[in-house]
Amino acid sequence: MGTVPVPQGAPPNWAACPVEITLDVIGGRWKGVILYHLMNRTLRFNALRRALPNITQRMLTLQLRELERDGLVRRTVYAEVPPKVEYDLTEHGRSLTPLLHAMHDWGMQWVATRGVEPGSEGSAAA
Repeated sequence: MGTVPVPQGAPPNWAACPVEITLDVIGGRWKGVILYHLMNRTLRFNALRRALPNITQRMLTLQLRELERDGLVRRTVYAEVPPKVEYDLTEHGRSLTPLLHAMHDWGMQWVATRGVEPGSEGSAAA
């Protein structure tokens, strides 16, 4: 596995490793989970909050803004009262579907080898 050539004019901290680039974009505690929940459906902000009960409103807002900035999530605002905002994956975001499925499957196998339930004490999701 090689590295990606540094594009002309790239910032000094350019991550030349494709895995590092991927983790920079979707890494962190919440981005992958947000992407996973948006993988097959459009959700409103509060529906995402309910799906992720341990995330704060501030953190969800921040993560959604970053995913939108990186072109993975689309935010659609409807001119209604009260305001209606929906989130879904862009085409670029949908390109992560195989990776998200692989991460899900790997996580289930990892949990199974340790004899714990996802989200229980002793699992990484706890």
